[in-house]
Amino acid sequence: VQLQASGGGLVQAGGSLRLSCTASGRPYSSYSLGWFRQPPGKEREFVAAINWGSGRTSYADSAKGRFTISRDRAQNTVFLQMDSLKLEDAAVYYCASRVGGPYVYHTSDYSSWGQGTLVTVSS
Repeated sequence: VQLQASGGGLVQAGGSLRLSCTASGRPYSSYSLGWFRQPPGKEREFVAAINWGSGRTSYADSAKGRFTISRDRAQNTVFLQMDSLKLEDAAVYYCASRVGGPYVYHTSDYSSWGQGTLVTVSS
């Protein structure tokens, strides 16, 4: 599965942004798609993931209550709705896929990666 991320941009703190990740083909039900982010000078970290078949989700503590991951199976697209954005949410956001459930959080657990999309948060 090839992934294409989009939707990044500049937003003020407290604002919202929706990222999209479109797969080149229809993922199998056993696949999970996740979002990671990499702030400047830091390691890539898990944000959220969703299982394509069941829709079950998982979130990093930093994302709980503010971010929502969802999927549109007709469009082969996963979304990350980000609300109440903070300065520390600024990063390059990546989508990735894996075979298996969404309850894994390491980059090495994901086998296919899209290019990143930059999210900038201003004060």
